[in-house]
Amino acid sequence: MNELTTTYEWGQVPWRKLEVAVFKLQQRIYRASHANDRKRVHKLQRLLVKSRAAKYLAVRRVTQDNRGKQTAGVDGITALTPVQRQQVVEQCDTLPTGKPARRVWIPQPGTTELRPLSIPTLYDRAPQAWIKQVVEPEWEAKVAPNSYGFRPGRSAHQAVAQAQAYLEQGYSYVVDIDLEKFFDRVCHDRLMSRLAQRITEKRVLKLIRAFLRAGILENGLMTIPTEGTPQGSPLSPFLSNVVLDELDKELEGRGHRFCRYADDSNLYVRSARAGARVLASISCFITQRLKLKVNWSKSTVDRPWKRSFLGFSFTGGKRPKRRKIAPKALARFKARVGGVSKVEIDWE
Repeated sequence: MNELTTTYEWGQVPWRKLEVAVFKLQQRIYRASHANDRKRVHKLQRLLVKSRAAKYLAVRRVTQDNRGKQTAGVDGITALTPVQRQQVVEQCDTLPTGKPARRVWIPQPGTTELRPLSIPTLYDRAPQAWIKQVVEPEWEAKVAPNSYGFRPGRSAHQAVAQAQAYLEQGYSYVVDIDLEKFFDRVCHDRLMSRLAQRITEKRVLKLIRAFLRAGILENGLMTIPTEGTPQGSPLSPFLSNVVLDELDKELEGRGHRFCRYADDSNLYVRSARAGARVLASISCFITQRLKLKVNWSKSTVDRPWKRSFLGFSFTGGKRPKRRKIAPKALARFKARVGGVSKVEIDWE
């Protein structure tokens, strides 16, 4: 029996077999991409596009596994019955439902600012998770090793460890580059052009374009975005990495030591003068080539122990070896613990 194409009733799906079958196919795509065998990559991607197993796994991920499964879109639906999940499997490779994403605002850690989330319906989240399964393996074989955000097998702790390794090598100045409203400023045409260079399945490209152009509903008013990758969808982190992969390749080509986690980029140099030169040069590339905007109020050249990276900082001195929790992150943690622990107990 071919697990990739077999149809199952929802309660009888052999999940472990499907996971193994899809993972093996993704591995083959990764190896073919790493070997620059474009013909084989496209052939294997077509198999994954036609695979029902990948669709079953995508639907389960957004309706049962993810922490955000109880977050409703504009239709208010937070759970699907087994029959409805089966229906979503059948419709995964079709166009979106046409319903806009629900706009909510959440606090941004460490500041008083709010950042927007655009939450699609469950019926639209499943196809996005399926697309990510299809296109991610090929990109993983080509992306820079110093990119750690939202990638399989990568974590923030690995990014901080790499930054620490640069410091121990003598690169004792950090160029901290902050992108202003990155997720809201991504150019759709540039993004789709990058994707079309590697994705040959027209259905997949058409779906991605439709998701980017889906409406956003806020306070009863719907707007159609002309730029940006809405945060809150399963596909958004992958698309952000596609955009910033061009920055990674530029930094690699120039021989820079850097760590990137999503839109947080830190470069490590030996002197403040070199840092100022790198900051000016890379900022021009970001503005002119990527069509993004640098946040100059937060971008600077400084000592690593005076900055924070992903909630961590480093000890000072001639040879900074030790990591430590950044003061602001520690203060937030203490505030949260204090709020939880302040409980009045009636001993009587």
